Amino acid sequence: MATSRLEINFIRLLSRCESLASESRNETEWRLEKYVGALEEMLAALKKTPSKPAAEILTDYNRKVDFLKGLLEADKLPSPAEKSLANQFLAPGRTPTISSERTPASKTVHIQSKARCVGEMRKELMSTGVSNSGSLETDLRHRKSVPVDEQQSAAELDAILQHHNNLQEKLADDMLNLARNLKNNTLAAQNIIKQDNQTLTQSMRQADMNFEKLKTESERLEQHAKKSVNWFLWLMLIVVSFTFISMILFIRLFPRLR
Repeated sequence: MATSRLEINFIRLLSRCESLASESRNETEWRLEKYVGALEEMLAALKKTPSKPAAEILTDYNRKVDFLKGLLEADKLPSPAEKSLANQFLAPGRTPTISSERTPASKTVHIQSKARCVGEMRKELMSTGVSNSGSLETDLRHRKSVPVDEQQSAAELDAILQHHNNLQEKLADDMLNLARNLKNNTLAAQNIIKQDNQTLTQSMRQADMNFEKLKTESERLEQHAKKSVNWFLWLMLIVVSFTFISMILFIRLFPRLR
């Protein structure tokens, strides 16, 4: 099915939004919000058109638009820790928006956004660090006066990093289990196919043997039938000949009375 004009414009605007989202959005924040709003309207209109794309493509379009909306909402949160946590729940698109993309742009934007949040958290933690020119007493006093928010941010950062590590370990374990199960299923299928082939080969061999035996028995039965007919014919000839000779002898020995 040919791509409609509305879908072409939607793809162009979506690609532009993904490009803006990958850049620093201090000056382009308002434009991105307007573009995302226009994307929602175009997507709603695209779903109502008779020449709408396949359901899988529409689902991916909706996923990308929701990702951009969630990205804008996450940027409006007050603390970097909250932004990072919100970014964890965003789901980028699974397919490239335009053909020139090797990987989906939304995935790249997602990675950049997470890295940006982590960098902001590090800067926030480092900005409250100890001054190098102060004395030891000032250093200790400054350390004692660390804000509670900083400690909470550090704890949230550690929790997020630990959550990342746990997710990566779980994903690695799942992939390992999946590969192991796939290998076991493949080996089991190979064994089943091998057994079926052996059974089929034995059945074919047994069928050939039965056919040869049936052929041999048929030939023997045919020969036996021929022999039985020959013996019966000779017996009948002998009986007829004996009867004929007996009648002649009887006539000779006992002539008719006058």
